Amino acid sequence: MKKSFGAKTLIYPTPLWVIGTYDKAGKPNAMTIAWGGVCSSKPPCVAVSIRKVTYTHGNIMEHKAFTVNVPSASQIKVADYFGMASGRNVDKFSKTGLTALRSEEVDAPYIQEFPMILECKLFSTSEIGSHTHFIGEILDVKVEESLLREDGLPDIIKIRPVLYGPEIQSYYAVGEFLGKAFTVGKEI
Repeated sequence: MKKSFGAKTLIYPTPLWVIGTYDKAGKPNAMTIAWGGVCSSKPPCVAVSIRKVTYTHGNIMEHKAFTVNVPSASQIKVADYFGMASGRNVDKFSKTGLTALRSEEVDAPYIQEFPMILECKLFSTSEIGSHTHFIGEILDVKVEESLLREDGLPDIIKIRPVLYGPEIQSYYAVGEFLGKAFTVGKEI
């Protein structure tokens, strides 16, 4: 028997991403989110949902761009900090010692030390309750070369992205390899 939890934001897993933006003065900012995912293949797009009261929300509306920065499990402390402090009150890059680099494709910074970056231009927005759903068209994906597989694609085990457990407010690392997609099901 399954227990009912009612209408909640309870789904496993959600990604832990850090959204990079510039404020009106051009100061880089970073904010941790968990409400995000791929939403289109053509054009390649990602969706992030951000509360209207956040500093990052206004920055995206102003610059029509953002980056998605994927931290490695070893960077969990700084990723958590980016979600606790507000860019209105503190320069998060000075505080953490991380490096904000200007994106080559969009008007937003990315975090040099993070292993994987998506550079996104704002494609569309929609209002959903307390959040704005930002759809960003992915103009470029950057991955540290040392974290690529032999076939040249990013290696999820080497990148070690962080997963977030909503409701229990806990972080986890990617686990074991289970099988090749669109292959293991053929055994049935």
